[in-house]
Amino acid sequence: MTVRLAVVGAGAFGVKHLQALAHIDDVEVVAVVSDDLAQAHSVADRFDVPEALNSYEAVLARPDIDAVLLCTPTPLHTSQTKQALLSGKHVQVEIPLAESWREAREIGALAKDSGLVCMVGHTRRYNPSHQWVHQRIAAGEFTIQSMDIQTFFFRRTNVNALGEPRSWTDSLLWHHAAHSVDLFQYQTGRPLTVANALAGPLHPELGIPMDLSIQLKTDIGQICTIALSFNNEGPIGSHFRYIGDTATYVAHYDDLFTGNGEQIDLTDSFSSSDGVELQDRDFIGSVLTGHRPLTSIEKIIHCYETLGVLEGTL
Repeated sequence: MTVRLAVVGAGAFGVKHLQALAHIDDVEVVAVVSDDLAQAHSVADRFDVPEALNSYEAVLARPDIDAVLLCTPTPLHTSQTKQALLSGKHVQVEIPLAESWREAREIGALAKDSGLVCMVGHTRRYNPSHQWVHQRIAAGEFTIQSMDIQTFFFRRTNVNALGEPRSWTDSLLWHHAAHSVDLFQYQTGRPLTVANALAGPLHPELGIPMDLSIQLKTDIGQICTIALSFNNEGPIGSHFRYIGDTATYVAHYDDLFTGNGEQIDLTDSFSSSDGVELQDRDFIGSVLTGHRPLTSIEKIIHCYETLGVLEGTL
């Protein structure tokens, strides 16, 4: 069986997923969808996808399409995920699932009732660096005492990951902090007893805080400190420092280092060195076999509850 998939959104992350999907068997990308039809054609041609469309509704109406992968602007994630589920389509939606705890709960209930695969792009769970650490934790070889996370970008204007202007506003809390909050909860496997956040001044035009500080604590005392900024001049992206009882590790996307900066060779540890490809493999496999993927809604929903608590402390 082959999963027939439409990639919705032809921007930076739509392209990233198409690059990953090109390495996966049992999936056929049948359409690229974008409001900008010229962009859809350009990306479809680049990846030899047979159709370029500018109507999401047309995709949902087609019985020959099994699943959708949503790489659209954040404000559309909730409504488009609901539409997919109500249309009988399996769905993977890029992070974040929603921009409120209420919306996340609604989709969680709908996904449960539908019986369909509904998965969220919490890629950190799949990055080989973090998965290698998770395996050490599961084996009892490493226990987290604290995590220190930095997520830094330079976005004083409203641009995407490619530096292109966009019409919607990204959120440090509901998007970028979601990665780190979920990862801490996944890696510790413990309930939180403390969740606090501090926000810097609002941007005069974008209307969002450009700097955030988040502090988390589990019931057995493990702590996480997260610093996020859209004001940072310098290298962009996220660095995760795991400080544990037996070692210190530093993860940067798919790469992993010791606390002293020595790179750990993960070459033969996973089927791919690309976290997005591993994520997409899990999605396609779950559609085919019915297993619940690592980032199905029921497995990541606690993150959105925590984000709701954090929003209340700002």
